[in-house]
Amino acid sequence: MAAGDIIIKKVIKVSGGHHGGAWKVAYADFVTAMMAFFLLLWLLNVTTDEQKSGIADYFAPTTVSFSRSGSGGVMGGLSISKEGAKSSADAPTVVVQLNSQLTAPSDASKAESEALEDATDSQLKEEMAAREQESFDDTQKLLEATLKSSEELSDISDQVRIEMTKEGMRIQIVDQDGGSMFGAGNAKMSEKTQNVLAEIAKVISKLPNDVAITGHTDAGRFERADGYSNWELSADRANTSRRVLMQAGVPSERMSRVVGKADQDPLTPEDPFLSENRRISILLLRQAPVLPPSLQKDIE
Repeated sequence: MAAGDIIIKKVIKVSGGHHGGAWKVAYADFVTAMMAFFLLLWLLNVTTDEQKSGIADYFAPTTVSFSRSGSGGVMGGLSISKEGAKSSADAPTVVVQLNSQLTAPSDASKAESEALEDATDSQLKEEMAAREQESFDDTQKLLEATLKSSEELSDISDQVRIEMTKEGMRIQIVDQDGGSMFGAGNAKMSEKTQNVLAEIAKVISKLPNDVAITGHTDAGRFERADGYSNWELSADRANTSRRVLMQAGVPSERMSRVVGKADQDPLTPEDPFLSENRRISILLLRQAPVLPPSLQKDIE
């Protein structure tokens, strides 16, 4: 380099700038991930364990989930709360209805569901009555089998009579010569009768139907000096039966009525003095608004 040469140095300044638009993409991914995270937290809060299992099955690659939600999708559901903000911690916000079974429902169940969707009000009422009658029939079979299979109660199982009426399923415990449910002239129930009622309570407590209890006496004249008669006696025996049923598991709110009819409704009108007229009647009241025609001809 010659002594007279002039050296010029240029400093190139690089502006910080915004480094392009890459940061916007990263930020959008972050916001999307946070929104998905909060959506997951919300689902965990509003769904039951069964619904969580259904959602898990839906996303499992080796299973087939059949969605029964309103919109047909995994997020479909039925809102059963009022519009607007959630009013309380107990108020449900959404119900996600998913079937957690591994296989889709059978063609028969699909056809039945579709038929019910297209049914008229009258058809729905008849279907409700038919299903209720089916539950009564199953209950009768179970109760009869339970009493007969019990060594302790098999000898008095023939004192329990079950029949279907327009009001519902009636279970009657009747007296027999040498086998009375109560002491003479009082409402003190025998231990064996209490055991029978306890077995009855175990079966009927599984049903939703209201219960009506009626006490009956025979036509034998009974009246104490204080005016206590068959009317009070039948009512007291019905109340004793109510207490035993409740102690054995039948909820008090299902007790619809408890009455005493004395000798006014004999089981054998041709001979109102027979011992079997002394009885306790437990009636499971029908909930269905109609009685199907197929049952009317069989029920008096």
